[in-house]
Amino acid sequence: MSLNIQRQVLLTTRNSLRLPAYAEFLVEVNSDSEVLEALTYARQRRWPVTVLGGGSNCVLAQNITGLVICVRTRGIAIEGNRVEVAAGESWDLLVRQTLKVGLSGLENLTLIPGLVGAAPIQNIGAYGVELGTMIEQVHAIEIESGKALVLSNSECQFGYRDSIFKQSLRQVAVISRVCLRLSHDFSPRLDYPELRQWRELQSSDGVTATQVSEAVAEIRRKKLPDPSMIGNVGSFFKNPQVSLDTLRQLQNEFPTMPAREQEDGDWKLSAAWLIDSLGLKGFKVGQAAVSDQHALVLVNTGTATGEDIMALARQVQYRVMDRYNLQLEIEPVVYPSA
Repeated sequence: MSLNIQRQVLLTTRNSLRLPAYAEFLVEVNSDSEVLEALTYARQRRWPVTVLGGGSNCVLAQNITGLVICVRTRGIAIEGNRVEVAAGESWDLLVRQTLKVGLSGLENLTLIPGLVGAAPIQNIGAYGVELGTMIEQVHAIEIESGKALVLSNSECQFGYRDSIFKQSLRQVAVISRVCLRLSHDFSPRLDYPELRQWRELQSSDGVTATQVSEAVAEIRRKKLPDPSMIGNVGSFFKNPQVSLDTLRQLQNEFPTMPAREQEDGDWKLSAAWLIDSLGLKGFKVGQAAVSDQHALVLVNTGTATGEDIMALARQVQYRVMDRYNLQLEIEPVVYPSA
């Protein structure tokens, strides 16, 4: 066998929360053929399989049994406005590469950590843009059979921070490639207040996609704690979405509660505002804390465990429910399933 299967691997440096979980077995794969070989090896031993990319959007709540597959495949192919990317590529590198060749669409998603293969799972989004609107196809490999799967955009069932890969295909398939359809004609998306404020400071000439990307990067650096400095996965909870009737009831009691209307007629609330309004910035459970910098971010202040992070998350959820009767949903993927 060509694969190097490691035993009892500490995953602290393989997840951005820096949680000290262990993988019972772990293998790094550099090609689709190695993915197939790893899946066959696990299937023969009846090991469960967990796929771990950059570890930037997961909570390792406990040790992981079976085989952890770390996807390290590489390759970016650009033809016209179509981009095909291997799952193991850096997301931010992809953004920079597409901007370099004059393609726009991904600029608002600048500086999101992690690998390309994880991006469709979460349907990553930022500053008014969601990746799902630009995905043409997602290629995957079925864990049980090794069968190649090709899912169209509609088959991916993209929703707000959601997709089929977080639902019925969770731990059923390994994403191998992502195909995007971008544009040579730049149309800026500057709907968010921070970007509108930035635009007002620019000259009257049109802005470029690269300039928007640079602005987004600057905003993110100021707004969010750097995972290279303090362990975190960025936004920990989804923003709740409510009907207009529910919003009116809430704002009748809490007049300053912010909300943004969505295309489907619902209204998106700010999870950060809900948490901050309860005075929870800095609130700790063990070595896990709500960030002083941004209320939507939970951080590892030193030696937090997965149990600390999940206990803190439950406390935040409980307090928001108790005050506002709103359920906060955890955004990152929790391993093992919570």
